[in-house]
Amino acid sequence: MQKNAATVHVALPAMNERYYIEETLRCLQKQSLQGFHTWVCVNQPESYRNNPEKKHICENNALTLELLRDYPLKNMHILDYSSPGRGWQEGKLGVGMARKTLMDLILAEASDDDIIVSMDADTTFGENYLASVLELFKKNPDAMGLANPYYHPLVEDEQLNRAILRYEIYMRYYALNMRFTGTPYCFSPLGSAMAAPVRAIKKIGGLTPKKSGEDFYFLQKLTKAGRLLNYNTEVVYPGTRASDRVFFGTGPAVIRGLAGQWHAYPLFNPELFDDVRKTIELFPRQFECPHPTPMDDFLKTHLRCSDVYAPLRKNHKDPNRFIKACHEKIDGLRILQFLKTSHNENPRPDEENLRSFCQRHFPGKGPEKEIDKLDFSVSDVEIINKIRNFLFETELELQKYDTSK
Repeated sequence: MQKNAATVHVALPAMNERYYIEETLRCLQKQSLQGFHTWVCVNQPESYRNNPEKKHICENNALTLELLRDYPLKNMHILDYSSPGRGWQEGKLGVGMARKTLMDLILAEASDDDIIVSMDADTTFGENYLASVLELFKKNPDAMGLANPYYHPLVEDEQLNRAILRYEIYMRYYALNMRFTGTPYCFSPLGSAMAAPVRAIKKIGGLTPKKSGEDFYFLQKLTKAGRLLNYNTEVVYPGTRASDRVFFGTGPAVIRGLAGQWHAYPLFNPELFDDVRKTIELFPRQFECPHPTPMDDFLKTHLRCSDVYAPLRKNHKDPNRFIKACHEKIDGLRILQFLKTSHNENPRPDEENLRSFCQRHFPGKGPEKEIDKLDFSVSDVEIINKIRNFLFETELELQKYDTSK
């Protein structure tokens, strides 16, 4: 596809999505941007055909394929990894493989300046979403990617709303705290709300297929390679549902949340983020000689060396390059591991951590009374939603401020 102007390519994996994908397709039909291409990968493991508990997914996918073949959307490309004999074989499983397959095919056809927009098949968005993404990359030609703002709409099921709000508060609380540490890995990884230029995806060697979490690793690789955008005037609305299609992420979190199992998604003590911030602030001094940091014991154990900065000093003689190497070494995954390890050693209630965080960073702002009395297990959904909205608006405001600097 040789083009003078950049083209947007939508990458849309679909498994067991027949009763959700049509709304996503309708959003695509309404887009103000013209000439974009939509690539849909309908998929499931071939082994599902012999599994009575999974056979319904194969049947659902067949209905999705039937819908897609006659659907009136221009420039649609259907990747069939679902029909008999075409499903994933062993070792090629999960949404990560579907996203990689989509992106690899697009990379082979697209120009370097084209944009790949990753979605899920239960995502909705406004009519200017694709146009806004294209415009963002035009205005920021050096950007490696975009973690687009998101917002989970509420549904009629109160317990489902309670679970999705609790998970979204976890996501926003984490991203905001990461922002205040000074790390560049302060994005929220949602496969339904990310985009990148073809040239950037090629530079990082493409998307690494994971059973789950491929969105996190993809955005982390883009961040290591350059600048990641995280603000847009258009918001993406991921599906609000319980799902076991992936091993971790929104769907499984909601399932566990409905069962009251939130231990895997804690609101970490803000003091732990202070430890991360203090460690990062010492990166410039580590260039000259070793300095103790709050993360030393963890890093020594997990990286199995007494001075994790010694190899970086040896290999990077420029201070700025050294600092960048420190961020690449102590990346988003390593920070999360530190937080989990430290939290498990000395856990503290989520509500207490949220109160401490808001009092420290946003005194006198937001729903203070609601936060003071919050109990995730019994507080009204309306109160929890009010707190979610405050965090959403705060995060959006800070993201917008970043773009104006």
